[in-house]
Amino acid sequence: MDTLVAVGGRGIHRACEDGRFVDWFARTAHRARRTASVCSGAFLLGAAGLLDGRRAVTHWSRCDQLAEQYPQATVDPVPIFVRDGEVWTSAGVTAGMDLALAMTEDDHGPEISRAIARQMVMFVQRPGGQAQFSAQLTAQRPGRAPLRDVLGWIADHPDCDLGVAALAARAAMSERNFTRVFRAETGHTPAAYVESARIEAARRLLETTSATLESVAHDCGFGTVETLHRSFKRTLQVTPGEYRKHFSAHTVAV
Repeated sequence: MDTLVAVGGRGIHRACEDGRFVDWFARTAHRARRTASVCSGAFLLGAAGLLDGRRAVTHWSRCDQLAEQYPQATVDPVPIFVRDGEVWTSAGVTAGMDLALAMTEDDHGPEISRAIARQMVMFVQRPGGQAQFSAQLTAQRPGRAPLRDVLGWIADHPDCDLGVAALAARAAMSERNFTRVFRAETGHTPAAYVESARIEAARRLLETTSATLESVAHDCGFGTVETLHRSFKRTLQVTPGEYRKHFSAHTVAV
């Protein structure tokens, strides 16, 4: 057998309680070249002992439960999918599509994977290291159209002036009112949101390009490598170089 996949859903915990089925799954997994899970399907892998000593992920809302139920696994709530040896796990349902593309690339190369992505109208092939949450997903959706436009501008122009004065002018508000309304409607201060958006942009470049750290810092609005480094250490507890080492398949430009 080539690939055994456990899919999530309402019946997953009933399946995990069926000893005969779990034993069959474990035996079959040992005969398969690789075993994978989509969303809460990771619980079946845990029940079968396949996550012991491995790093894994599931949907963000179930990561704590997975870690508590299977303490021998290292559950990482951040990535959209994780590969640890012959065991692959993914976050939500759509992350399973990213997982499938990654498997295809692993088997047949990037050209075939990109062709499939185009056919499926998947605009971006996301690396496994990309976070389940983006800055826009963690923020509450603003009720006011000018603020929604500002969030889109921030995402598309991380290298521009994103200070309160510039953003308030774009929203046609006073700085004081903009700051108050932005926090009330998004749950974040403007500065915190901008930093999250810039870190997200930097992560994408580190994952998908061979750009130098100087270029990444400039293109994402950090200005200097030192500022980029401080933001990564404070928010992700890793340096940009360490992040790239773990999540990029590209050779770093010199």
